[in-house]
Amino acid sequence: MILTIIVKKTDDGFEAEVPTVKGCDAWDPSEDGVLEKIMEILRYYLKLPDNTKFKLDKTKDDFIIKKYKIGFDKLH
Repeated sequence: MILTIIVKKTDDGFEAEVPTVKGCDAWDPSEDGVLEKIMEILRYYLKLPDNTKFKLDKTKDDFIIKKYKIGFDKLH
């Protein structure tokens, strides 16, 4: 399965969301931190095992908005 993560730089940190998963969003003061949190929340919302391996690829990178594609095998 492949989903999109949108990361936005804010005045006080970074916000991340997975638009196709309602309510799947996170905030952290660092970009790496918000990516870790959004993957943790994604595991919860999709009921994925803790050992699910994610592959993260950056597809868009500008100063305010970054987009990532996150891929994983949902058949665990």
